Amino acid sequence: MAVLRKSKPRRKVCVVGLDGVPHAMLIELAKSGVMSTVARLLDIGHLHPIKASLPEISAVSWTNFMTGTNPGSHGIFGFTDFKPGTYDIRIPNFLDLKADTIWDLLGQQGLKSIVINQPSTYPARKINGVMVSGFVAVDLSRSVFPQNYFSALEQMGYQIDVDSGKVADNPTVLWQEISKTMSSHQKALNYFWEQDWDYFEFVITCTDRLHHFLWNAYEQKEHPFHQPFLDFYQQIDRIIAKILNSFKKMNESEENFFLLSDHGFTGIVQEVYLNAWLEKHGYLSFTTSNPRSLNDISNKTLAFALDPSRIYLNLKKKFPRGQVERSDKKELKQEIAEKLLKLEYDGKKVIRHVFLAEEIYNGKYTSRGPDLLVVSEPGFDLKGSIKKKEIFGTSYLQGMHTWDDAFFWSMEDHGPDLAIEDLAPIILKKIK
Repeated sequence: MAVLRKSKPRRKVCVVGLDGVPHAMLIELAKSGVMSTVARLLDIGHLHPIKASLPEISAVSWTNFMTGTNPGSHGIFGFTDFKPGTYDIRIPNFLDLKADTIWDLLGQQGLKSIVINQPSTYPARKINGVMVSGFVAVDLSRSVFPQNYFSALEQMGYQIDVDSGKVADNPTVLWQEISKTMSSHQKALNYFWEQDWDYFEFVITCTDRLHHFLWNAYEQKEHPFHQPFLDFYQQIDRIIAKILNSFKKMNESEENFFLLSDHGFTGIVQEVYLNAWLEKHGYLSFTTSNPRSLNDISNKTLAFALDPSRIYLNLKKKFPRGQVERSDKKELKQEIAEKLLKLEYDGKKVIRHVFLAEEIYNGKYTSRGPDLLVVSEPGFDLKGSIKKKEIFGTSYLQGMHTWDDAFFWSMEDHGPDLAIEDLAPIILKKIK
């Protein structure tokens, strides 16, 4: 008589994302007692510094995370991209993604995922479970799958994101916007936690907004918003504690719990306008003194930049007024990179590294991307504006993204030199 063995119950996985929280900052807030739950996690597990995507922006980095690939494979190179064969700009969205996500792969196994506020998932598309899109979602009705959850989110006053337009004009509004956004996201968290799921992901993006507008409040103890800044992170810590405690009540443990950020952050010394630099060095010119778009470039242009740090050669057969032969690519890229690396501001080095696209990307979509990717020294925020006439300047923003000080927390040690695209396989192994 055959002995029937009970199958081992499948483990659940829970992931919490903290958009734009740097590795060093998380350690400091844990050690100082602001984030006591995180401090305990650091004691029992492993906090890894990780490299974000290049460029180090949420649109790309979160896409690298959710697909376990890079832009050469998933096709998302930035918040903006060119319409093929033109200088026209378009905004890629979730429907442009060319690779399977974590929850697509789980869905193929019949497993259910609930994903709340993951950036770069708009418009929401079909998954086996629930998707509530994050930044840059603009219409709540298109940010929810299945659609029958839209009314529940609407009734709880769900606010997708901080209204950055309001905050730019009046930074004191930031705290009100953060409060409204966080409150509605926690309601959604509570609501969907009670559903059936195998994989749960909850991303907090108000961290990034706070850093952009009020980074000085973190660095300067005398700042009037220093204590509110720390109070906000105590709130984040309580949310992490609540999620983890609820997870453990499901007979799960920290072994299947993960924390991560998509890039780091630091204060801004100067913004650096790459197109102004290219223009001053003779690589870029326009047909008008006040260009409105890259459609106004002249036939003499050899290179131009897209936000925040992507440099494209004006290649023949790729762009309408292309001037660069493919045989000249290598030499021109080397020339631009060498000159950029010499850029200084008040005697300080501005550019840390200039990567060739093939050093960063692999996959069949690599040729659609930029030719060079520029990484600045901390404090120098790279921009792709075509309106600026000077190379350096400032704006209302106080904080900028950084590349190699994002973080990943897990119970296990996964070694040094992790990149954000390495995390999906680590997480997927836990749910099998």
